[in-house]
Amino acid sequence: MNVLFLSELFYPHGSGAELATYLYARLLSEANLNVVVVTNRLPSDLEVSRKENPAIYRLPLFKAGGSVKYSILQRFDVLLSSFMRRMVKWADVVYIPRLWYSAIPLAKAYGKPVILHLHDYIPICPISNLYDIAKGAICNHHGLLCPPTCVYVFEKNQGRGFTGTITSTALNSTFGRYLGKSVRLSDAIICVSNAQRNIIVNRMRSLSKKTHVIHNPAPEYSRVGIEGDDFGYFGGPSSLKGFNSLCYAMRHTYCTNHKVVNIHATKFPGLVGHLAAFLGSLGFILHGKLNSDQFMELYRNIRAVIVPSIWPEPWPYVVVEAILRGRFVIASNIGGIPEQVEGCEATILCETGDHKRLAEAIESVRGLSRETVDDLGLKNRDAFLKRFSNEATIREFISVCEHLT
Repeated sequence: MNVLFLSELFYPHGSGAELATYLYARLLSEANLNVVVVTNRLPSDLEVSRKENPAIYRLPLFKAGGSVKYSILQRFDVLLSSFMRRMVKWADVVYIPRLWYSAIPLAKAYGKPVILHLHDYIPICPISNLYDIAKGAICNHHGLLCPPTCVYVFEKNQGRGFTGTITSTALNSTFGRYLGKSVRLSDAIICVSNAQRNIIVNRMRSLSKKTHVIHNPAPEYSRVGIEGDDFGYFGGPSSLKGFNSLCYAMRHTYCTNHKVVNIHATKFPGLVGHLAAFLGSLGFILHGKLNSDQFMELYRNIRAVIVPSIWPEPWPYVVVEAILRGRFVIASNIGGIPEQVEGCEATILCETGDHKRLAEAIESVRGLSRETVDDLGLKNRDAFLKRFSNEATIREFISVCEHLT
């Protein structure tokens, strides 16, 4: 079977969705499917890598530093090129794991089945996270037209300039309605958790019959021994990742117990001055982007990973990695997280925004002996691997492909 991947970014670029795409490409190739990946090319990338399976074609679709979102939609010359048409004709199945929805009509024109993989809430939310920062709550808007105030506040919160914010607000609160319509053209839709599927289908019931739940493949992460008693947080200063809640929790811990808990926080490049000093007084040890060796060294020093997200993340890989590394997990009871940690003893789930409960959970784990935490972390890993296997994931994916073909 020939499977064509169309993705804005491909490993090592991107985040969790791109990691899942890479794992699917590799695992399907190992299962003797012919996989071709077409993606964007960054300056450091090779243009073509076709000596192995999967073959990877990287196209220069955008400038360095530019947005990759909907980049294929901005380049119809590439979308309708002879190369792209040849790739679509070659494929038995066209697989779109991110936002290249404009390729769906092209695939359908050649009679090719399309699998759309959803790693967020794009079909029902143009800004993908289903969280209204303006209201400070999960969005309950059921139309395909996103409220302009929600988009505007989100873009400002992301640090975009005035022109970019206004442009994004105008496009996402108008053109965004057509994303849901393009999703309906696909033949099958994969959600990564039951929580994500329930939310999407509840708002777009027409997708119910074509939507499947297949949990993302797990990376081959090994267990890391615990040599320290600190904590880890890997979401950067994002309010959606719950950094504000974590700050309140740390302040509550200090005011209540007059103790400072060390939390290693990544994705804080070059933060200095009063803000850095304030965060340091709360117990944060700030790091920028770490390489793999530095990240493993950090993991050795932490006993637990904190994931205080306030938006319903469908399947955060930070939780998966923490479990596979053998760590205690303190996380929000939202999105796909409860599915990930089900049966894992070394976990504490808190309601989103409940910083007092979050502080209590941190103190509770802090009070355990290192040996106890290490033993519980090993049980976490064993419980997770019993419930999820890459073999089962790939079998389910191939089953969807075979049904369509």
